[in-house]
Amino acid sequence: MTGIGAVPWPPAPIRTERLVLRAAEARDRATFVELLASPEAHTYLGGPRPRDELERELPEAPGQWPGCFVVDLDGAMIGRVLLRRATEHRRPAAVGKADLGYQFLPRAWGHGYATEACRAVLDWFDRVLPGEPVMLTTQSANATSMRLAAKLGFTEVERFRAWDAEQWLGVRTLVDLRA
Repeated sequence: MTGIGAVPWPPAPIRTERLVLRAAEARDRATFVELLASPEAHTYLGGPRPRDELERELPEAPGQWPGCFVVDLDGAMIGRVLLRRATEHRRPAAVGKADLGYQFLPRAWGHGYATEACRAVLDWFDRVLPGEPVMLTTQSANATSMRLAAKLGFTEVERFRAWDAEQWLGVRTLVDLRA
């Protein structure tokens, strides 16, 4: 199975100082349900899904698709980082480019895990597909996500209205300074 481009999926787990980024496993199912049903985690994502619906519909090992990294802290899932090709439902500037997304359980907020995990995924991406830009979309009202985008080196491409809110689209491009 391949992910972004022709990158084999899943890659070997990515280890940071505190986290392991890995493919989803059956043991993560309850946390996926908790994450997808969390009103706090979905404040800027259109709202949570009903827990009973998730319990019925989620496969035994949810999130097993190319580009979905489970963020593991001390053996337990605390969130996920997504990195996949943007599809036609996105803004024209993003279509076909790598698209970064992330969600964390509210109890994991405020500890720098999102920054650490996203940086690790972006570093991995830069090694496997050097020079490819990465896009990120967030609601401009999501101040925490806007700060994270800036920390990760994303710069604004445009703002637009979707899902009844102003959205921010940013790009991160690495330039080879050796050229």
